[in-house]
Amino acid sequence: MKLALLIEYDGTNYAGWQNQPRRSTVQQAVEQSVESIFGAAISVVGSGRTDAGVHASGQVAHATLPLHANTIPEHKVAIALNTRLPRDIRIIDASYTTPEFHARYDAIQREYEYHIVRRPSVFNRRFAWTPELPFRDDLLVECSEVFVGVHDFTTFSKLNKDTESYVCNVERCHVACDASNVMITICADRFVYGMCRSIIGAMMSVGRGRSTTAEIKQALEGKDRLLQEVLVPPQGLNLKKVTYPTSIFSSQA
Repeated sequence: MKLALLIEYDGTNYAGWQNQPRRSTVQQAVEQSVESIFGAAISVVGSGRTDAGVHASGQVAHATLPLHANTIPEHKVAIALNTRLPRDIRIIDASYTTPEFHARYDAIQREYEYHIVRRPSVFNRRFAWTPELPFRDDLLVECSEVFVGVHDFTTFSKLNKDTESYVCNVERCHVACDASNVMITICADRFVYGMCRSIIGAMMSVGRGRSTTAEIKQALEGKDRLLQEVLVPPQGLNLKKVTYPTSIFSSQA
């Protein structure tokens, strides 16, 4: 039997989603709660990795439950797991699903949001970035169009020995601005390591006049990490939603 989990977390105090030696991770905390409830050591596989300090309001994961695992009614799973999780991680929904379901490989779209606030605030510091230097909104919008479509994102990624291809289809890169905030939404079929923060770093470089949109386009086509701009800080980034061919959770039906 497979268990699917819809998870939200504040990534401030974690070294990212994926387990790492001698560091606290979201995956580790979720696996410990699953083990305590189902009575077995069980690996929890996420739809994707998030960097240290990055948040999620719609991470999806699955766990393959062994035959000897404790039996718990589906509607009580999230409640039980949440009693054993720290306050900065929460299971929004849980569902028993088909044995074939895979949180990572079955996903057809991921959506990230990056939140920028124009004025510093102690209430925003964990979940948004406040740039110290001025930037132009219209140049952010102009540069965002470079990334839409099927591209090799080697330039705008971190090296990951497990990544076989850096080709991704960015279906949407949208900039919404008002007097107080900027929200950048990026939707793609997949993301490679560091891609979102690198893309937004490039957009911000253009917005500040340090680079041009044409130069960023050339860098994308160059497939060379030496052309990469500075990554934006992680706290503004949130994995908002992961989409599958069919609905997995009753709360999203």
